[in-house]
Amino acid sequence: MKRLFAGMLLAMTVLSGAAFGKDSSMERIKKQGSFTVGLDDTFAPMGFKNEKGEIVGFDIDLANEVAKRMGVEAKFKSCDWDGIIFELKSKKIDVIWNGLTVTEERAKQIAFTEPYFTDDQIVITKGDSPIKEISDLAGKKVGVQLGSSSYFTLEKAPIFSNIAETRKYGSNVEVLLDVEAGRLDAAVMDNMMGRYYIAGKNFKVLDESLTKDSVAIGLRKEDKKLTEEINKQMAAMKADGTYDRIYEKWFGKGEKNAK
Repeated sequence: MKRLFAGMLLAMTVLSGAAFGKDSSMERIKKQGSFTVGLDDTFAPMGFKNEKGEIVGFDIDLANEVAKRMGVEAKFKSCDWDGIIFELKSKKIDVIWNGLTVTEERAKQIAFTEPYFTDDQIVITKGDSPIKEISDLAGKKVGVQLGSSSYFTLEKAPIFSNIAETRKYGSNVEVLLDVEAGRLDAAVMDNMMGRYYIAGKNFKVLDESLTKDSVAIGLRKEDKKLTEEINKQMAAMKADGTYDRIYEKWFGKGEKNAK
């Protein structure tokens, strides 16, 4: 009877742990020796492929440093941005670390770390475009990346209902190519990425931005311990100057927009 009772108690304990959803995210990462970062590999300078085909960028350097401090390795997986939350929830990746804007829509599906960067949603046109203000987008064709915060921001903007056509693309690079070719009148995208790609080219950025956003790392809601650990390591990197050194490598020594 004692053995039977002990067995029943053990089974109840296991079932209880499963029922309450024990968070084993850090144990899993330590056991496998790595975490997998999902990203859009065209999103320079946050995470992108260089001329050698290597994935590099600001977020890549941050993720590698966090992994090193955790005693594991950061692995990187290129994903379609429109489906990246599905990749996270289906456990094909462990984190989304790629200039991810914090939005109410995303917060319903995933968890976020503390914000580590702030960014504007800007409007880009050709250098000789007559468009000077956001109100000038009325009756125009505007491009955005599919599934991006840029589209959700534009959709909520007062000008949205007056735009003639909003086209969605797989990447921001494709959007800019169509602006350059005259197939679009303007593009809406993240300031950090947009300015990186248009540097030295015949584009201009409107003085007025659509919004200012917070950027954070996305994780599964149940992976609380992994979220806490990344927050801890990022805070330590800011305190010891490592974050600033990585920031200056990619953005220079100008005014910090990091949170």
